[in-house]
Amino acid sequence: MSEKPFLIVENLAKRYPGLVVFEDLSFRVKRGEFVCLIGHSGCGKSTILNVMAGLERPSEGYVFVNGREVLRPGLDRGVIFQNHNLLPWKSALQNVMFSVRARFPEWSRERVRAHSMQYIEMVGLAGAEQRKPAQLSGGMRQRVGIARAFALQPQLLLMDEPFGALDALTRSVMQDELLRIWARTGQTAFMITHDVDEAIYLADRVLLMSSGPCAEVAESVVIDVPRPRERRRMIHDPHYYELRNRMVDFLISHATGATPQDAQSKTEHVAGEPLAGSVVLSE
Repeated sequence: MSEKPFLIVENLAKRYPGLVVFEDLSFRVKRGEFVCLIGHSGCGKSTILNVMAGLERPSEGYVFVNGREVLRPGLDRGVIFQNHNLLPWKSALQNVMFSVRARFPEWSRERVRAHSMQYIEMVGLAGAEQRKPAQLSGGMRQRVGIARAFALQPQLLLMDEPFGALDALTRSVMQDELLRIWARTGQTAFMITHDVDEAIYLADRVLLMSSGPCAEVAESVVIDVPRPRERRRMIHDPHYYELRNRMVDFLISHATGATPQDAQSKTEHVAGEPLAGSVVLSE
């Protein structure tokens, strides 16, 4: 008997007067799976994530997490946005503790602090836990956001372009940190990205969305590159290029106004620039 899906998105639609962003959107995610959603701006990716987080209501359809319908925000879902949303008057540790205390109100202050510090250490911020956000670099602030989300021990981790504002080197480090913590915790992860190479490096499966309006999840690509993954090894794997070119071809061919010739030209152009020069869709 096949395992029951952990996350179910069923016949989801979002409409505004005179505009259908997406409709009849359905997909499944298994427990412990890492899934990336990629597509052009305007196709409704962030709206989908907001519905999954309970921050926005769909026009039609349903989202179920572990058998329960999502109707409102809940601590069973951790969310990491591109903007870290830290409380500026609290230290890094206090920001994590604030959320942990809300998640586990029955815990003592000592237990909340110890639990929070464990995740601060997990993201490599031991020694900087007393600094306030203004005293941290962009990458360090994003690490606090990741520590906070994982410390809640959510059933589902939702991420909306969490590394989009970081420089390339910091972005690579944060991707590795995310994979390490995800592998350790076994949580289910769903992430929006514009970066093809980031999606291939992180995900078990990548959902490709067509352009809006009336966008849809048109393809589901299994990333069958063995874990643990290492960038230097991946770029020498011929299958990596097959996956990459397939995804780039799809995205370019589904761009507004693109022609098949545009897709072929773009795919050939980027085929020799893996990971070190990621293919990123324009915002």
